[in-house]
Amino acid sequence: MILATLCYVKSSGRTLMLHRVKRDGDFHKGKWNGLGGKFEPGETPEECVKREVFEESGLTIDHLNYHGLILFANFNHADWYVWIFSADQFHGQLLAEPVEGNLEWIADDQVANLNLWPSDHTFLPWLEEGRLFSARFQFDVDKFISHTVSFY
Repeated sequence: MILATLCYVKSSGRTLMLHRVKRDGDFHKGKWNGLGGKFEPGETPEECVKREVFEESGLTIDHLNYHGLILFANFNHADWYVWIFSADQFHGQLLAEPVEGNLEWIADDQVANLNLWPSDHTFLPWLEEGRLFSARFQFDVDKFISHTVSFY
């Protein structure tokens, strides 16, 4: 079981996305993702996502919006429990040389055209709708199988 966070940083009708192209052996290589990563011992979801956004982008989050929890079951041979956030209040400068990939501000209406994981096409609209959710996305390693969701 892996605990992680994912954040979609937004500004002026754009979303900051990370194109994972720099690390050899990266399971996400070639995909576009929001920012986030695994918990460190003792961290809350909010602490984890703020740290990960800063490490990956150089931006400091001033306010988070919580959207829900997703279980990515059997994703890359593990069950990933991922807390989903967005943020539109932040400060700082983008890193010139991010370690994991290239950062790019993408127009919100173009995010769905990126090379995303198939599950992202399902849950990203929930964020735009302001839905609070708990979901399970079933994978067979890297193949998306199905999903279930509860909205609150």
